[in-house]
Amino acid sequence: MLEYIRGLPKAELHLHIEGSLEPELALRLAAKHGVRLPFATIEAARAAYDFADLQAFLDIYYAGAAVLRDAEDFYLLTRDYLRKAWQQGVVHVEIFFDPQTHTERGVKIEVVIAGIRRALDEAQGAVGMSSGLILCFLRHLSESDAMRTLEEALPHQHQLTGVGLDSSESGHPPQKFAAVFERARSLGLNAVAHAGEEGPPSYIEQALDILHVRRIDHGVRCEEDPALLARLARERVPLTVCPLSNVKLKVFARIEDHNLRRLLARGLCVTVNSDDPAYFGGYLLENFLAVQRGLNLSRAEVRTLAENSFEASFLPSEAKDLWLRRIAEYDAR
Repeated sequence: MLEYIRGLPKAELHLHIEGSLEPELALRLAAKHGVRLPFATIEAARAAYDFADLQAFLDIYYAGAAVLRDAEDFYLLTRDYLRKAWQQGVVHVEIFFDPQTHTERGVKIEVVIAGIRRALDEAQGAVGMSSGLILCFLRHLSESDAMRTLEEALPHQHQLTGVGLDSSESGHPPQKFAAVFERARSLGLNAVAHAGEEGPPSYIEQALDILHVRRIDHGVRCEEDPALLARLARERVPLTVCPLSNVKLKVFARIEDHNLRRLLARGLCVTVNSDDPAYFGGYLLENFLAVQRGLNLSRAEVRTLAENSFEASFLPSEAKDLWLRRIAEYDAR
C-alpha cells in the first residue's frame, strides 16, 4: 500500500507553511539572523515537540517563526516543503500563510508573499506542480487587525487564492470575523476557516452561515451534532482533516480512535492533510499511511480520499477532471 499511496496523485489543502519549518532550517536561519530559539539542537527541538494541547503547540510554533525574516527565508521554507510534497505524489497544494505572525515583527507582507510565491512559481515551472496561496487571519487577534492585514494584502491580491482563519480556536468564534470575511468575498477571494477541532460544532455552523466558507479546516467534531453531520454530507462541504495533528494535539488519543473512516462512510467529502508537518510527525504520505493502517482503510477508500482532495480544491473544473481521470488510470494499473 505504501507505493500505491505514494504514486497516487494527491492535492494538499491544509498546510501551514510556517508549520513545515524543520529544526535544521530553523537553527540555520536563527544563526543567520541572531535569533534565540527555545532549543539549541535538533534533538532538543524534537523533544520540545510534545504538546499537551493546541496552545502549547502554538507557543513553540510562533517562537520558531521568528527566524523567518527575509524573502529568501520564506523561499527556502516553501521550496523545502514543495520538494518533499512532490516526492510523495502531491501535484497540487493550497498553502496557508500567517502574515500577522510576521508583520508584527516588522516583516512586510510583500516580503512574505514574494518568498513563498517564488518557490511556488519555481515548482510550477520545474515539475508542473500547481498551487494556491491562502492568507489566514489569526483569530486570537482582533477583527480590526485582520481587516488591516487584508487591506495591506490588496496590492498582491492577484497572487492570492483565498482567505482563511486559524490559530487558537477556543473562545474565538468565527462570527468574530464576519466583516472581514464579507470584505474578502466582495473582492472575489475564496473563504475557508478552521472550525470544529478545538471548538464546538457550532463553530462549524458559524463558519458556513456567517463567514460563508467553501471548506471547513479540521471539522472532526461535527460528529457530535447529527443534524450538522447530515448537512455536511448533503451539501458535500469539504473537511480538510489532519490525522497526525489530531493525535499530536490530543483531539484523539490514538490514530485508531480517529473518526475519519466513519465520516467517509457517512458520505462526507473528507480529505487528508498534514497541517504542520515539521511539528506533528509527518507530511502527507505519512498521514495517509497512518490512517490507512490505523483504520484499516481499503484501497477504494484511499482512492476516494485522493479524489476528494481534488473535488475540494479551488482548481478549475477542467483541472479537477484531469486529475480524477489520472487517478482512475493510476488505479487501473
